[in-house]
Amino acid sequence: MSDYYSEYSRREKPRRSVLWWTVDLVMTVLTAAVAAAMVMTLFVPYVNPARIWFFPVLGLAAPAIYVATVILALYWIIRWRWVRAGVMLLLVAAGFFSVSLFYRPELRRVYGEDAYDRSAFKVMTYNVRSFYDNAGQASVDDVLRLIGEVDPDIICMQEFNARLAERCDDFALLGEKYESAVFGRTEAPDSAYAAPMLILSKYRILRSGTVLTPRSSVWADVLVGEDTLRIFNNHLRSTAINASDNEFITNRLFLTDTAREERVRSIVRRYRDNSVLRAAQVDSIARVIEATATRRIVCGDFNDTPMSYVYRTMARGLEDAFSERGSGYSHTFRGFFNTLRIDYVLRSEGLETLSYEVPDVDYSDHHPVVVRLRKTPVSH
Repeated sequence: MSDYYSEYSRREKPRRSVLWWTVDLVMTVLTAAVAAAMVMTLFVPYVNPARIWFFPVLGLAAPAIYVATVILALYWIIRWRWVRAGVMLLLVAAGFFSVSLFYRPELRRVYGEDAYDRSAFKVMTYNVRSFYDNAGQASVDDVLRLIGEVDPDIICMQEFNARLAERCDDFALLGEKYESAVFGRTEAPDSAYAAPMLILSKYRILRSGTVLTPRSSVWADVLVGEDTLRIFNNHLRSTAINASDNEFITNRLFLTDTAREERVRSIVRRYRDNSVLRAAQVDSIARVIEATATRRIVCGDFNDTPMSYVYRTMARGLEDAFSERGSGYSHTFRGFFNTLRIDYVLRSEGLETLSYEVPDVDYSDHHPVVVRLRKTPVSH
């Protein structure tokens, strides 16, 4: 019997499969690359794009990088490689606190519509792209119909086209329900009707002004009950990614385009340059927002994702309505694989978020964002 076991112990142990060795090697290299990207992504909101040019691009890819980190952590757990699994799990934990900026699970079932008392009010922000849809057709009638259905109390519009609006008879009826603060009119004959920024309010507008020109940030003080709320409407510098660029990316034309290297460099360069300009804008705007003593609602098209210097700077001291009341994965830009949330409603202390909604309409290259709020006591 002892000879049998002695012979068994001398048998050569089966060698690890060459295939699995190769797979693990490839996955190790991939893990190192994803881990490095994940670490850098965690720093993206804290670093001005002017200092590290590729950080804004990493911010765009942040959700995909986080998902890849989770998948690789699971892979190494399954493979019982605890050192690599532990590293990835640490990165998963480090990025977990940013998940609510992109995804918020629905933890409760809702039967029918929620009931709200009269203290609640609705805020809508919408980049209407001069009232033109993707087919180039005027969408002012559709937008007005949406406003009638949603019935918001405060509306912030970006890229508002007064010329088209004033040709629509129904638009004049809004004046019976809303006071308006219009920004951006010029004296030039060919743009006498241009008003790129608009704030409409069912509440009395006490005063209004401009934070940053041209057409970057404006505000209006509205009287809600006995309290003044300052509404900031923002439209920060565009990404400079046009419809042709979007088609090039989403239709994967870069796989066949012979000039793809030059095209990709052009897209990245324009995105980088405009990210630097947006950062400069938000530095100025945030100082004004932080110095405002009243309750504040900050709306608009930031042209940047939640994992960005722009978002973090603008949202400092404020709460994001989506992170509080959103559901699922939200996007507000109709393009780039429908993955980008770049339109926001942020609120200060003294306000409570009751609901968050992104109506699925195609009247612009953006979706509107509709948030229901109500006043709460301000702590001193």
